[in-house]
Amino acid sequence: MNYRELGRTGWKVSTISFGAWAIGGTWGQVNDDESMAALHRALDLGVNFFDTADVYGDGHSERLIARLRKERSETFYVATKAGRRLSPHVAEGYNRENLTAFVERSLRNLGTEALDLLQLHCPPTPVYYMPEVFGVLDDLMRAGKLRHYGVSVEKVEEALKAIDFPGVQSVQVIYNIFRQRPAELLFRETLARRVGILARLPLSSGLLSGGLTRQTQFAADDHRSFNREGAAFDKGETFSGLDYESGLAAVEALRPLVPAGQTLAQFALRWILMQEAVTCAIPGGRRPKQIEENMLAADLPALSAETMRAVNAIYEQHAKAQVHHRW
Repeated sequence: MNYRELGRTGWKVSTISFGAWAIGGTWGQVNDDESMAALHRALDLGVNFFDTADVYGDGHSERLIARLRKERSETFYVATKAGRRLSPHVAEGYNRENLTAFVERSLRNLGTEALDLLQLHCPPTPVYYMPEVFGVLDDLMRAGKLRHYGVSVEKVEEALKAIDFPGVQSVQVIYNIFRQRPAELLFRETLARRVGILARLPLSSGLLSGGLTRQTQFAADDHRSFNREGAAFDKGETFSGLDYESGLAAVEALRPLVPAGQTLAQFALRWILMQEAVTCAIPGGRRPKQIEENMLAADLPALSAETMRAVNAIYEQHAKAQVHHRW
């Protein structure tokens, strides 16, 4: 495992970390024993950063990570998120009363006195133009409820506005082979300001695992079944916003680029780590075998310039027209 600095926190976090959405819900049926085995295996392999949210299984994901802390002695960092519990999910809801309540609930779920890293959970765009929201986060830090804070965004423009606030330590953004826009401007700005980048959806909801086909069936409670057109939350969170058939075609074009002895998932993760600005990728996983495959990507050799150009050409052909202008 390799480690990179996260913003100005002083933390060095594993370049392949653990995204805990899948162990909470909306990815089909989950098994807690299997989820705990996956969490333990991640720690065994050097992972020291876990990303969750208060809405993943209505706090279930947070509580599993709290259990991990009780069962292990290693030091690790936990990033959670707040805001999506609002109904309706509107900018006005990001106020002192609600944010404080969300933080207190996550503190209880995680069994801790202070949250390592709290991220605003893809709030409406106007929130990034409300300095008072970030003032509340500053106050929660002064009160000892948070160690650091950052944002999780849908759009590059939101990230660029967020990093104007000096307390923002990290930006979580969708970045993968099918969503390349963050590398155009955002990464240069975050590097200059020493803001960390958490690359979420690195395997594009499983498309870049290489295991999905036209015949794959998704459970009714799996967002890959019900959110392809954005019925429940932002369309870009499911298959990166890419049409499923286009995604499958792009995967077939990528397969010949994968070096012998690697999986497509490992190749896709290593591609992300080619960016200096990326602190870590946070793939999900519900089984130890998935975790083992993902973690091996951290130690793979760099991709050649020729391979990087070939990946870009596939993006240009199969994905760019659908996603680049939207997020």
